[in-house]
Amino acid sequence: MFEELLPGPVAVVEALGSDALGDGVILYPEEEAVIARAVEKRRREFTAVRGCARLAMEKLGTAPQPVLPGRRGAPRWPDGLVGSMTHCEGYCAAALVRAEELASLGIDAERHDRLPDGVLEAVTLPSEQTRVRDLARSHPSVHWDRLLFSAKESVYKAWFPLTGKSLDFLEADIEISPGATAEASGTFRARLLVPGPLVDGHRIEAFDGRWTARRDLLSTAVVVHHF
Repeated sequence: MFEELLPGPVAVVEALGSDALGDGVILYPEEEAVIARAVEKRRREFTAVRGCARLAMEKLGTAPQPVLPGRRGAPRWPDGLVGSMTHCEGYCAAALVRAEELASLGIDAERHDRLPDGVLEAVTLPSEQTRVRDLARSHPSVHWDRLLFSAKESVYKAWFPLTGKSLDFLEADIEISPGATAEASGTFRARLLVPGPLVDGHRIEAFDGRWTARRDLLSTAVVVHHF
């Protein structure tokens, strides 16, 4: 799914179903140490998505290396690469690209289902809630609340490597646009409500992204280009 959301230079590797359980993926000792006390579900997610990341490295001609969590859990990529990982029930993916091709990127996948009660109100602005309600009335086949949540996750994953700072859910105002076939794909724009990062000397004021709804999954992706 992410291959249709991301530009050509990005190496994408996805795993579905039993392949997303991490069977056959051998962790490096440094990675084993990170999840030594993790429950089985967390261990499988951690392992499977790193299997995807290693294959993505190979696609770019980079020898597979450990992917360890850095500040706030963000993955630490090999020098010269930027990327993002995501996992949810029955699915995981990694997307990597050479740093000269993109300044940053973020991906997120979610099961295509409504958010639990109270979550939308906790993580979104009133303006976003209004737009989600409008979209739900005009295109009821998409769980727009979950899609908005996913878009915020992708925005954060693209933001953090550029700033090293957290971004609150309420510090970006996201507007989702359906495509020609609203049930399948579209775009979104995240207007930053705090000073954005500097990329090649230019201040970023908004992030642009794309989304798709396929195979009971919602996927969102944000890319930040160089100037």
